[in-house]
Amino acid sequence: MKEIIPYLTRSFLSMRWQDVLDILVVAFIIYHFLLMLKGTRAFRMLVGVGVIVFITILSQLLKLQALNWLFSNFWQMGVLILVILFQPELRRALAQMGTTPFYLGGTLKEELVLKEIVEAAHTLATRKIGALIVLEREMGLKNYIDSGIIMRAEVSKELLISIFLPYSPLHDGATIVRYDKIMAAACLLPLSTDPRISKVLGTRHRAALGLSEETDAVVIVVSEESGIISVAIGGKLTRQLDKESLYRVLSNLFLRGGKKGRPVWALMTQE
Repeated sequence: MKEIIPYLTRSFLSMRWQDVLDILVVAFIIYHFLLMLKGTRAFRMLVGVGVIVFITILSQLLKLQALNWLFSNFWQMGVLILVILFQPELRRALAQMGTTPFYLGGTLKEELVLKEIVEAAHTLATRKIGALIVLEREMGLKNYIDSGIIMRAEVSKELLISIFLPYSPLHDGATIVRYDKIMAAACLLPLSTDPRISKVLGTRHRAALGLSEETDAVVIVVSEESGIISVAIGGKLTRQLDKESLYRVLSNLFLRGGKKGRPVWALMTQE
């Protein structure tokens, strides 16, 4: 014990500023990686990987030859196994790295757009008309936009409602909004395969969660059975929203006033 303290002291005093920077960068990457995995299936898999690491070390310390041989062979393919296990999370992280963080200014126009979307969702909910409205953020949704009917129309309550009316040819699918434009309707979204999703939730909710798992989009869902408004963000679903709480969630994400001007990418895992 007496030798450890002087050793640590010498190591600390001999550190260069590059070493400090190196440690901070690695800590930053690990922290945000864990934050990204928090609450997902991958986080549970990461815990499982940690258990395997612990067993591997324990087998070496206790000289359990058979167990050590088994896990040593497992780790020879460890990198490939981890890539396969965490493929969706790695894909999402790489996609986020390719975007440029920006600030939404909270302008009057942006506030009006959000109010139009909220009013449309509220009206659809009171009439129990199913709807799926996607709000694009940092990550582009071009692939999903191309799967639907291109519109590029100004956002308005009336247009959004008319899209989701049961007799509309565009009601089946998602409507994607970029800034103040309805880019496309009747878009196809990926379905979530998360086994934890309640059996009560239908295809719309699974599609909302599926897209929010792969991108940073905000997805508003209106249930045609119950009229309940839900929002999917980062693979998590918030239900039972009324008009006021829906606007509060959206303004916190898209308007500068909601989070003191923080960039929207910093809000991804906090809602």
